[in-house]
Amino acid sequence: MQLLYYVPLIEAQRGGEYDIPDADLPYRDPSMRHKSLRKIFPKKLSRGADMPSASTIRTLKLFRVISINVNGIRAAARKGFFKWLSAVEPDVVCIQETKAQHHQLTDSCFAPYGYYCYYEDALRKGYSGVAIYSRHQPDAIVRGFGVAEFDDEGRYLEVRLGRLSIASVYLPSGSAGEARQASKFRFLDAFVPHLTALHLTGRQYVLCGDWNIAHKEIDLKNWRSNQKNSGFLPEERQWLDELFGTHNFVDAFRAINNEPDQYTWWSNRGRAWDKNVGWRLDYQIVTPGLKDRVLRTEIYKTQRFSDHAPLIMDYDLDLADTCSIKRLRQPRRR
Repeated sequence: MQLLYYVPLIEAQRGGEYDIPDADLPYRDPSMRHKSLRKIFPKKLSRGADMPSASTIRTLKLFRVISINVNGIRAAARKGFFKWLSAVEPDVVCIQETKAQHHQLTDSCFAPYGYYCYYEDALRKGYSGVAIYSRHQPDAIVRGFGVAEFDDEGRYLEVRLGRLSIASVYLPSGSAGEARQASKFRFLDAFVPHLTALHLTGRQYVLCGDWNIAHKEIDLKNWRSNQKNSGFLPEERQWLDELFGTHNFVDAFRAINNEPDQYTWWSNRGRAWDKNVGWRLDYQIVTPGLKDRVLRTEIYKTQRFSDHAPLIMDYDLDLADTCSIKRLRQPRRR
């Protein structure tokens, strides 16, 4: 297929902020979107088949953010991810583990109608990578967080919308062995100064992503047998304790949902999905000023696009009203 939607990446040093006149894949006018919807839902749209659950249908004046590890964006597309996304209509989508160079994404589905699309690829082909789709044109983007080892793996991408920043974050997995676990620990150590610096900006943040850590016993089914396994190690859980304690960030999902059996990832082994033997590895982590603006959440499981499920969260935010952003409560400086 001819490459119709590719624009070269803006040359910029990784880990730095810069203005963005264009998206990585050009903005596509949403006025054309209805034509694609007829192809996606020719008759099913009116009957309600293959549609998201009622609670995921967009409500006016809500700011919807979706985070999902797609475990290969092209594979997720084949499983219907973009068809579903076109019906849910989020304001911002944060994607992890794209496993593609964005110039390989030649199909128009990878530049959804009405979104500004940004991809941060790993230098290694077919590995890692994050992306963000935003219905609102960003003022600036930030690629990486200034640590070459992890910026080269495509693990951090941030869009700035007025006084609000939203980032797609993909932490390393340590399950492949000691070397990868050591890399994960290096990431955790290196990421702390960046998180501290975010508070000092006075901005409000939504950090979306696959954090590859289950925080508490409630966050995985078989916690007793996993205490010595990557993703539930005491050191990893302590890191999250400090993130939500000393560093004053908020687990937005748990701010409104304290129910058990709320998982976002399931192993492909042993019928884990069917038995709901899962882990909650995907988070939207926010600065304190957004805690009271979390309205509702859902882990979408009606369809499967990956071994992870989309984490959907609605916030009481209206970017059209810049004063509403200015009124967000800022954390105290110490």
